[in-house]
Formats: sequence, C-alpha cells, structure tokens
Amino acid sequence: MKIILNQDVVNLGEEGDVVVVKTGYARNYLLPNNMAVMFNKTNQAIFASRTAAIEKKRKEEKRAASASMKEKLDNVEITMVVSAGESGKLFGSVTSANVQEALAKKGIEVERKKIEVATHSIKMVGTYSVRVRLYEDESAEIKLVVESENALKRRQAEEAKAKAEADKAEAAKAAQEARAAKVAKEAEEAAAAEEVAAEAPAEKSCQ
Repeated sequence: MKIILNQDVVNLGEEGDVVVVKTGYARNYLLPNNMAVMFNKTNQAIFASRTAAIEKKRKEEKRAASASMKEKLDNVEITMVVSAGESGKLFGSVTSANVQEALAKKGIEVERKKIEVATHSIKMVGTYSVRVRLYEDESAEIKLVVESENALKRRQAEEAKAKAEADKAEAAKAAQEARAAKVAKEAEEAAAAEEVAAEAPAEKSCQ
C-alpha cells in the first residue's frame, strides 16, 4: 500500500515521504495513529503545499540535533591503549572505525563516514584531534589520546610504587605522632603523680 508519512518514522522515512508498506502495517498501525495518510491526489496536493514548511521544520530539527551533538562531542576525550614499540610506533593503526567503536561505548552513535582521522589512520602514540562532521558546515573536535600498552603499564607501576611509598610515609608519620602523643601523656601523668606525692606530706604536717 502506498502512503504519505505524516511524521518521521524510524527505519521507514521522514515526514512527507511517499513509501510503500504492507497493507496490514498501514491499516493497523500507521493510519490509526495518524503517522501516515493514504496516498491520493488530495493528500498529495496537501503535502505539496506543506513542502516548504516541512523542509524548514526538518532543517531546524537537524540543526538542533547537530548543536546538541557538537556540545556533547566537544567535551569528549577518548583514550586508546594499543601495542606499540619503544619508538612509539603502533603495531597496527587507529582508524575511524576504532573511534566510532570507542564513541559507541560512551553511548554516542556517529556514522563512521563522518569521522575524520588525520591521514586516515594514526600510527604513532600521541594526542590527536579528530574531526566529526555534523549537519551542514558544523563540526566537532574530539580529543584522542593514543597510548602505548607498555608505557601505560610502566606508568601504573610507577604510580603504584609512589602510592605505596606515600602510604608508608603517612603510616610512619601517624605512628610517630602516636608515640609522641603517648610520651606526652605519660609525662603529663608522671607530673600529675609527682604533684600529688608532693602535696601529701604537706597535708600530713598540717595535721
């Protein structure tokens, strides 16, 4: 059955599109829910008169979606840990497909063809700016950090060592402070005891 979509329908088309669907789908779902109308000369004329308004609305929606996506992407930083030699050269490369996959893991869906990686693939560790083309002339920039697996392991080991040393120093400081507090308390108690002992003979002599 040929129909005209009254609104955007996922995996089918956009408002104003003429599409052919199964009769049951049209009669039982699309038409009753006012998502489409029958294709005929009258409706065709109505949509023809609405073409400019529909196109304007569609562009506004796409611009709004583009602005929202830009704001989201401009704040994204992706770190990829890969195998690389001591010189920093990758045993492989990072491509737009890898960036697309990394974005998807963050819940951001972007078409691979819209992702522009410098020289089409990255073959050295480092920090890169990846451009994502959006609607019309709009684009976003993603910060991409490509790090060597070995370098990461070394850094993590150094950080763990530094943390262990810091924890050890903190524990030693705490122990030292505890000892100092104990010595001070014992000295205070001893002084108090001496004071009591000194006052006792004086009381006896008074009696």
